[in-house]
Order: sequence, then structure tokens, then C-alpha cells
Amino acid sequence: MPGGRLTQQERRQIAQGLADNLSYAEIARRLERPTSTITREVTRNGGPAGYRAEVAHRATEHRAHRRKQSAPRTAHTPPQPHGRDAGEVRAYEEVFATVMITSGMPTMMSRVVAALVLTDSGSLTAAELAQHLQVSPAAVSKAIAYLESQGFVRRERGEGRRERYVVDDDVYYQSMMASARATAQVVATARQGVPVLRPGTPAATRLENIARFLDFVSESTARAAELARDILHAKPAPAPDSTTGGAAPPAQK
Repeated sequence: MPGGRLTQQERRQIAQGLADNLSYAEIARRLERPTSTITREVTRNGGPAGYRAEVAHRATEHRAHRRKQSAPRTAHTPPQPHGRDAGEVRAYEEVFATVMITSGMPTMMSRVVAALVLTDSGSLTAAELAQHLQVSPAAVSKAIAYLESQGFVRRERGEGRRERYVVDDDVYYQSMMASARATAQVVATARQGVPVLRPGTPAATRLENIARFLDFVSESTARAAELARDILHAKPAPAPDSTTGGAAPPAQK
């Protein structure tokens, strides 16, 4: 399987695959690359509709040159706890953020969420985030404001006047509930338009059907999130016992 950076020829094959409406997984299979590599490459360089092989290649070379110039600032990587490999953690963080970008979340917000989720404490200060992501405090502040509105993070008072930004274990429950509330608001607004457009007319019927559909989605999302919330607090299963070939020990009667 090829390793290292994508070549210019591989980028041309990615562009052709996108033009042929192939999935990321299929393009990755043809190039013998991980699907995450293709996802990250396309997301970074204009998305499926805007990806251009030559532009992507030049942009990647520019980013590599810029990272090389800034290496003295980031050369010291703090040691990772629990024996984790710092390089592997950082690479996975980038993949995690890229998938969130692909799902529709803005780039900086995705990077902040990934950084928070992958810490054991689930919290960082603005200064820690800015240093970790190599961005300005203003960029962090803007991202946090957006993420708060989406139920992804919350603020808490830290030492002195510093705030800590926290991602809770049930972050996706909170986010889904925030999404359900936002959808419910769209439902209410759509229904306000029905009498304005006169019931029974094509436009009013369209609005009413949109409202009914989104109302069902909103209620279903909230109900499913409530039912599944306990999963977010479940303890991991014990590791298989290597002395028994991976089989779990028999239950005691």
C-alpha cells in the first residue's frame, strides 16, 4: 500500500473519480489509500464540487513549506499520557476534524471540537486551544461562540479570570437536543406562513407538509437521544483475557 504524501498523479485520479461520482471509499480503494486520506484531501481543497488536482497539489506544497518555516514554534510536543504516541494522536485528531467538516461543521469549529474531545479532561483554556491549533485567540473565541449555540461546548470559570471551555461526555446528546429545538423553531415558523399564504394553495400546502415532516423528525430525534443517552456514560467492556485465547471468562452461577 502506498504511503507518504499524495502524488500529483494520484490527485488527478481523485479529481477524475469525483467527476465520475465515485465515493471516497471507492477512490481510496483504487488508489490503495485509506478512505480518511481521500476525505481529508478533498475537504481541505474545495470539497467534491470544487476540487482541482493542480490547485490542490500547489496548496499542499504551500502548506508543507509554511509548516517547515513555523517548525521552531511547534517543535516541542508535550508528552502524551497513558503511553500514547503524540504523532498518532495528532494525525487522528486531524482525521476526526475532517470528518466533522465533511458533515457540515465549519473548519475552525471542527478543529476546536476535535481538540477538546480528544483530551482526557475534556476542557482547555482559550490560550491552550490557540497554542494547540496555532491560531489567534480571536479565532478560538469565534469558534466557541458558534459551538455554544449548537450545544457542543460550555464555559466554566477556571483559575483567576480565565475561562475553560468544556466538552461534556454527553456532548452529542446536548448537540442533538439543540438541533431538535432549532428544527422545532423552523416548524413553528413554517406553520405561521400557512394562513398568510391561504390554506389549500400550493405554497401553503408545501409549507404545511414541510412543517409536518420536520415536526416528526424533531420529535423522533429528541426521543431517540433521550432513550440512548445512557450509552454515553457506559463503562468500556473489560479487555479479553489473553490466557483464554480472547474468550470472556464464564459467568459465575
